Amino acid sequence: MRISVYNACPIRHPVGVILFKLIGIAAGYYFFGWWGVFLGFILGAFIDRVRVYGSASLNPLKHAIRQAVFLETVFILMGRLAKADGRVSEEEIAHAEQFMSKLGMTNDHRQTAITWFKRGADPEHDIEQTYSKFLKHCGQIKNLKEVMLVYLIVMAMADGHFHDEEEKMLADIAARLGFGPNAFKHLVDMVLNQSHFAGGKVTTEASLDDAYKALGVTKDSSDAEVKRAYRKLMSQYHPDKLMGQGVPEDMIQMATEQAKDIQLAYDLIKKTRDL
Repeated sequence: MRISVYNACPIRHPVGVILFKLIGIAAGYYFFGWWGVFLGFILGAFIDRVRVYGSASLNPLKHAIRQAVFLETVFILMGRLAKADGRVSEEEIAHAEQFMSKLGMTNDHRQTAITWFKRGADPEHDIEQTYSKFLKHCGQIKNLKEVMLVYLIVMAMADGHFHDEEEKMLADIAARLGFGPNAFKHLVDMVLNQSHFAGGKVTTEASLDDAYKALGVTKDSSDAEVKRAYRKLMSQYHPDKLMGQGVPEDMIQMATEQAKDIQLAYDLIKKTRDL
């Protein structure tokens, strides 16, 4: 499923991968002879890994910790969002469990996630510790913070309503992650309009307006700006990149769904432009 979505976006073209290795081999041979060929190949592969997955993937221990902290933070904050209106309803609990099932989480991870959800919903839980822990291990990666916020926005809207209390809490979370009011509003608008493409219903004029908003651009944006916005979003939700940065495999399915919606929005815009 992931392959069909991401083949449409040239995130990691094979020529680009080979080019870095060839440059490394050529440089190694020029400076060190035949022994340098091997070193150059290793260096080229290293550069390619950093380029595709990010520097966050180079330390296995830190990477594993980052994944665990990301997952923990998502469900603690999800529990806190459910508590935003003062109580956690049976419907909200059921929604959280359905969400876990949709992610395809293992039984062990699911039970742990439920524990985190309940912890977040507990008013006695010190939420400051959750923020501090996340920022310590994940805060240096901007894309990871943005993906965290996107996931929480998607969760808040999953029941078909975006309550005032949830929006206020999400705005506070966004501020703690370094996103100002305008950036938060822009992100919410994008996610909301991306959700309009779930199911592939993109035939009305209103849908075209939604498509531009889903990409974070307008009808007045140039072709180059539209393409750049599309490629940035597809890169942001690329499974390999997200896993390399610290998003757990259990959470990748949601990113894939977001990418599908973005692809549909872009395809609709393409029909009206020479892209």
